Formats: sequence, structure tokens, C-alpha cells
Amino acid sequence: MNLEKIKPLLETKLASMGYDLYSILFNVVKGEKHLSIVVDKVEPIDMNEIVKVSEALSTYLDEIDDSNDPYMLEVSSLGAEKPLKVEALSNYIDRYVEVRMINPINGENIYEGFIRKVNEESIDLEIRIKSRIKEINIAKSNISKIRLAIKF
Repeated sequence: MNLEKIKPLLETKLASMGYDLYSILFNVVKGEKHLSIVVDKVEPIDMNEIVKVSEALSTYLDEIDDSNDPYMLEVSSLGAEKPLKVEALSNYIDRYVEVRMINPINGENIYEGFIRKVNEESIDLEIRIKSRIKEINIAKSNISKIRLAIKF
């Protein structure tokens, strides 16, 4: 299978369906060939959507892949706690996230809270400390990792 050939075609197909291609991998596991595709979009992706995308891609791959290699197609999403790109944080205002920092703020390297504002340089995160709600400003350059989080 020629991934260089099919990747741009898959990106276009997924974009027309409202998704982004996050990754694509063709490998062999225990003698079986697998094509693993991870899709993403700003809104959460449920299992029904994965089934819909999988069926659409299966049909589409039959049209565009001329290798005649039998393989298992695996379509998935990044999940409920997906990693976020710092440059795309404005898409996630009012979403609950976990932020890991390079340099601590108030002695802490990890904060969880709601993104309230995003600008070129920083984000404002609404956090809860015991029973008090507080907003902290975090420089984008100080973020080592950020992901969606599940609030319990």
C-alpha cells in the first residue's frame, strides 16, 4: 500500500466529511496487515461517527488503492482526553482541560480547569482551589502539554 499516494486523498475525503486526518499507519501485526487511521475534529466523536467514517473510508479505499493487498482497516479517534495543539486552543474555549507546564505557576506544574480566554500569547484558565474559583493566566510558551480532561 502506497501511503504517500493515498494520504492526501484521505485528507480530502475526511475534510469533506468534517474530519481531519490525525495519523495513518500501515503495519503488520502477527502476520496480518493493518491500516490504522486516526481521525479528529473539534467536537467529540462518538462510536456511531466512527462506524460511519469507517464504512465510508472502506468503500473509498477500495476505489483509490490499487495494491490488491488484503488488510484490516482500523478507524479510531483521539478519544475523550485527546491532546490539543497550542495554536488551536481558541477552538476549545469553555472546555475542561489539563495543562502541564514547563515552569511552575504558584508552585504547581499541572492545572485542570476551563479555558476562558485565548490570545496570541496566553490562555486564561478557570481553576478550582478547594471551594474557591480562580482564574490564572498561562503563557502559551510555558505549556509543555495540554489535553482535554474529564471533570469528575
